[in-house]
Amino acid sequence: MTDLTPDTTGLELDAQQTEARSWFEDLRSRICAEFEAIEREAGSNASFDYLAWNREDEGGAPGGGGVRGVMKGKVFEKVGVNVSTVGGSFNPEFAKSINGADEDPSFLATGISLVAHMANPHVPAVHMNTRFLTTTKRWFGGGADLNPPIPYQEDTDSFHARLRAACSPYGPDVYERYAKWADDYFYIPHRGVHRGVGGIFYDHLECDSDTQFERNFHFTRDVGEAFLDAYPAIVRRRMNANFDEGDTATQLSWRGRYAEFNLIYDRGTLFGLKTGGNIDAILMSLPPLARWD
Repeated sequence: MTDLTPDTTGLELDAQQTEARSWFEDLRSRICAEFEAIEREAGSNASFDYLAWNREDEGGAPGGGGVRGVMKGKVFEKVGVNVSTVGGSFNPEFAKSINGADEDPSFLATGISLVAHMANPHVPAVHMNTRFLTTTKRWFGGGADLNPPIPYQEDTDSFHARLRAACSPYGPDVYERYAKWADDYFYIPHRGVHRGVGGIFYDHLECDSDTQFERNFHFTRDVGEAFLDAYPAIVRRRMNANFDEGDTATQLSWRGRYAEFNLIYDRGTLFGLKTGGNIDAILMSLPPLARWD
């Protein structure tokens, strides 16, 4: 059986990094268990297959690694849930684009990333990730966004309502700011369309003190819990809906737009490629099938 804990050989994690890493891995396990439970409800025995991977730093030294989890089932046509803890030194040119790494390229990053592409076109695809990065600065980032080929206002409203509730304790304008950030970020300029119906996106929640770390880590945990609460409910609402060839054609065309965004604009894809991550884990966000007319 694959060890579900990423290999951190060559890395020294401090207390904050260890705490964040442990929570990301626990969230992974709970999400995967919930998704497998949905497959059981649909009469499927599909389960996640896990693959551990390691990376080498620029100079060939051990640089941590991750665990890729992928399930292909009756409800989830393809879902990937990845965790990783990696570190070392950024390439000097790439370091200039990273907060706090322009003068010292050393880094450590730990996080969870998830993308689900669904068999039924009436069930929205989804993306979620949360992460904790350390350079000369340290900060949390992440978010979640809903990507329906065939949108339903009920699903959009329930997803956003749960994210709004997660943001509410942290300030009256937090949800609005992070929802706008998601709308701006998940936009496909060459198509003139948004990738989906939005969610929230945040970055650079800096942790200059223990108090800031605890607040920002608490918020990041609340985002993860909101996702785990909101998305499975939407899947269960739509997974038995009837669909036809026209619905599938709509889904496949929409997936083409999704693939374009992830290959051209997505920061996570670029970060993984620039830091020597596992290619299959990085590109697990791509749909199993798509079409371009």
